[in-house]
Amino acid sequence: MPGTVLLWSLWSAVLLVTSAVEDDSVRAGCSTAQNDLVYIVDGSWSVGPEDFEIAKRWLINITSNFDISPLYTQVGVVQYSDTPRLEISLGRHQGAAELIQALGSIDYMGGNTQTGRAIKFAVEHLFGSSQRGSQVKNRIAVVVTDGKSQDDVVDGSEAARAQGITLFAVGVGSEITTSELITIANKPSTAYVLYAQDYTNIDRIREDMQQRLCEESVCPTRIPVPSRDEKGFELLLGMNIPAKAKSIPGSLSTESAYALSAGVDITEPTRDIFPEGLPPSYVFVATVRLKSGSKLTFDLWRVLSKTKEVQAAVTLSSQDKAVTFTTTSVAEQEQRVSFPTGFQALFDGKWHQLKIVVRPLRVSAFLDDHLIEEHQLQPVEPIYINGYTQIGKKSRGNATVAAHFTIFNH
Repeated sequence: MPGTVLLWSLWSAVLLVTSAVEDDSVRAGCSTAQNDLVYIVDGSWSVGPEDFEIAKRWLINITSNFDISPLYTQVGVVQYSDTPRLEISLGRHQGAAELIQALGSIDYMGGNTQTGRAIKFAVEHLFGSSQRGSQVKNRIAVVVTDGKSQDDVVDGSEAARAQGITLFAVGVGSEITTSELITIANKPSTAYVLYAQDYTNIDRIREDMQQRLCEESVCPTRIPVPSRDEKGFELLLGMNIPAKAKSIPGSLSTESAYALSAGVDITEPTRDIFPEGLPPSYVFVATVRLKSGSKLTFDLWRVLSKTKEVQAAVTLSSQDKAVTFTTTSVAEQEQRVSFPTGFQALFDGKWHQLKIVVRPLRVSAFLDDHLIEEHQLQPVEPIYINGYTQIGKKSRGNATVAAHFTIFNH
């Protein structure tokens, strides 16, 4: 399940304003986030030369999600054993091809495991010497280790966080100490600690690592959802719905709800709502009550470019009792995925939860936590952020749907 949640009844999404996106023609997404990203990589004897090569390839694959450039993401690398060694300084390589070549050329060290010393070294000699300094939006370190450190990791980790550096801890193999990884990483550990059975299996957590780095790069808010916290953005407040729509009783006495009418316009600049675009994986959730007997087709939520191209949308057809998800496409202007069956109950005038789970190459639709259908997606492009994000609009029009659904905040 993707971590990023776009919630309407509990809305969220992962995005953060960055001065890097200034041109209205620029598509925004995780690749265009502005990061100082440092890998702190275990090169001790227990890793071995073959597994160290695997670790390097894993880092190369993770890095492919970002635009490596002076304007966006810059990458640095520290390898450590008894002592840390600066392999790549931040800003040394200005493009992806040059960086990948440098990553592949790192020689394995061998030695003991001094993880705490390596974290301190990264804080002082990489983040401390970054040419962008405090101007960079995100400062992130990924610590990869396959065993217990032979020194203390507390001081270095706390010093990093005190300077606004976010720490991920990746434990590989059976010799790792969970408590140590939790000490290194930011909280909650469920979001910032990852595990791999061994180096031959580390690629299984690549997509998860990429998603979490993306979320950290573009999302300023952590949203509580059942049993865990997720990176996200509270759209109910971001879209100013409580100030614009009429408050009514929710599905439970403890919940507030908001009804839309024809005179209510829920429209905000996308740059204010999704200033860094959309991540590769996210979850859209809306708990709604739709007016029964309607024959309208309307967009429950949509993101439009400046020229009114649909960048993302969830469309409901009361007449067909169907749901459609729209996103961008590398090959075409847009791609639309329809869920024509299984949503009859959504239109019966009662409260229901609609959930759309978006992954890089597939999308799934749920009604009241029951999977209805799953479809493949073609590769998507980042969205334009120079247009508007809207709620409850007639499909292909700008009129608000009058009192046909209500939304509430858990």
